[in-house]
Amino acid sequence: MDNDVQARIQKLLVTGDNRLKQGVAPAKARESWEQALALAREAGIEHTIRPLVEVRIADLDEQPARGSPPPGAPAP
Repeated sequence: MDNDVQARIQKLLVTGDNRLKQGVAPAKARESWEQALALAREAGIEHTIRPLVEVRIADLDEQPARGSPPPGAPAP
């Protein structure tokens, strides 16, 4: 695999992680991860990147919507 492609994939994964940590809309984080997966697919290494992206997206899907109280918390 080309080092440039590897670096771009890594940057997209980290960008998605950072967006999520910084409170940016989760859809933007997902977009970065999906771009990383698409780039990996083009490079023929999707099988190595897909598990990383799937874990991130699954974690994202399990998080409550931003601004929602945690389960069991009293309503405001």
